Amino acid sequence: MAHIIPFNALRPTRSKANLIASRPFYTYKKNLLNAKLEGNPYTFLHVINPEFREDDKTIANSPERFKKVKEKFEEFKNQNYFIKDELPYFYIYRQQTSFGEFIGIIGAASIHDFKKGIIKPHENTLTKRENTFKLYLDICKFHAEPVLLSYKDQEKVNFIINEQISKRAEYEFTTTDNKSHELWVVDNKDDINQLIEEFKNVNSIYIADGHHRVASSILYGNSKNKNDNLANHFLSFFIAESKLKIFEYNRFVKNIDPLSETELKNKIEEKFNLKLITDNKIKPSKKHEFTMYLNKNWYLLLPKEGVILNGHPTSSLDTNLLSELILKPILDITDLKNDERVDFFNGARDYSELTEMGDANKNSVIFCLFPHTIEELKNVADTKNSMPPKSTWIEPKLRSGLTVYEF
Repeated sequence: MAHIIPFNALRPTRSKANLIASRPFYTYKKNLLNAKLEGNPYTFLHVINPEFREDDKTIANSPERFKKVKEKFEEFKNQNYFIKDELPYFYIYRQQTSFGEFIGIIGAASIHDFKKGIIKPHENTLTKRENTFKLYLDICKFHAEPVLLSYKDQEKVNFIINEQISKRAEYEFTTTDNKSHELWVVDNKDDINQLIEEFKNVNSIYIADGHHRVASSILYGNSKNKNDNLANHFLSFFIAESKLKIFEYNRFVKNIDPLSETELKNKIEEKFNLKLITDNKIKPSKKHEFTMYLNKNWYLLLPKEGVILNGHPTSSLDTNLLSELILKPILDITDLKNDERVDFFNGARDYSELTEMGDANKNSVIFCLFPHTIEELKNVADTKNSMPPKSTWIEPKLRSGLTVYEF
């Protein structure tokens, strides 16, 4: 029985929605981030990066930095860039991209649903990052980017969504990454109450993206009065699992030293059948298939009989197999989170970029995987296990500053 609530969003005025809403700052390369900050005085990136053009820099993730974030946020509010809804509403958000359409409900999820096991993670979190974001919440007191939560399709919820999107959207704009964005305000009390009631029939919700934000929100809520309803909820985008898009997360190993190309292939062939690809089909076509780019050649890797051992919920995951059969024993990569030899390339990007990366690093190797399924993610979460780091790239990626949750 999930408990979701509407909230009084602080959101951009209609004329500035396309200028304010931004991708999270960490998705921008430094030169593009500076260009955005230089060219757009309204972008929410100015709130997250309040020291643009300032000489007196503060330490990243420090109380001083977060105080500047709060000050810049208040400045945006005082300049009337935002409006605040007088009553608590839900919001329907639709994003259309070259690889699909994503639609769902923006509302607030309960930290108590996480504690009860209704909201389920599939990744571990780092205590340091939890505490950092909790400090941010203590000082700034707002969520600007929703956590991505997935649930099994609900017929009546879908009906309400379809009813809402038949009306004119409150916002409708396209961004420079060729994505279109629309937002509807669900202000009808009957629809709001029905959505609340329908989610009471949902017994499992899965964190698709935002594990650290959830963990930090729980720390923040635990530090406040249990009757503080706003502090005990966090900004979320609820999307039916059939509407998620899960991409693979490929591994780019910058240097295979001390191995030679021949030595690497020989060691891989102890556990895999290795075949040169000649037809340009460089993406794996099914689970347990891998492809490898080495010295301007693509290879297909198929595990030999008896190599894959089923049993543990994570043992047959392709990300785990790659680590256990190749990265750890052959390339001595035991810590994917911290090993500087490894970079990651999500499957939503153009694979021509990937081959360019390989060609620019002559002693590198690239491993490509088949995407994990929602069922694999759910199985890991249901059994209270964790997927290996960087197992999935999940769309949609949401904008910051479109619906801000204040407490």
